[in-house]
Amino acid sequence: MKFNWATGLVIGMVAFVSFIMYFVVTMISSNEYDHDLVVEDYYKAELHYQQDIDAEKNALNLEENISLERHEGELVLIFPESMNLKEMKGHILFYRPSNKTLDFEIPLSEVKSRNFVIPNDNLVEGRWNVSVNWTTQSKEYLFKKEIIF
Repeated sequence: MKFNWATGLVIGMVAFVSFIMYFVVTMISSNEYDHDLVVEDYYKAELHYQQDIDAEKNALNLEENISLERHEGELVLIFPESMNLKEMKGHILFYRPSNKTLDFEIPLSEVKSRNFVIPNDNLVEGRWNVSVNWTTQSKEYLFKKEIIF
């Protein structure tokens, strides 16, 4: 059999298609490349987006806002003196963009002091989105912060 340009073209195309198929199969079957959606019910969350914007504006208009600091390897959520913790209803959400199984939520009813230490056993190294949603006197507030732990 004689090797000509048509044979080379066919071999090149088969090699290219095989190369692409290898990567497609690898991406589909490997858990390393598995990425989750930001939220499960995207359209329902989108309808409440304006409420989140308003709640965030309410939180920014406060004289003192919640702060998040790292002390000696621990993550501490600091509530200002002006906030009445007993009146506040809501939750603290820790969202891990790369892995939804690591997400967790802490109700504000568990917060007993102004300096609330987040348990380290729940946090792994990497990026986290922290949001505190609370309601006081029928007014909604939202504090958001991105951290690298």
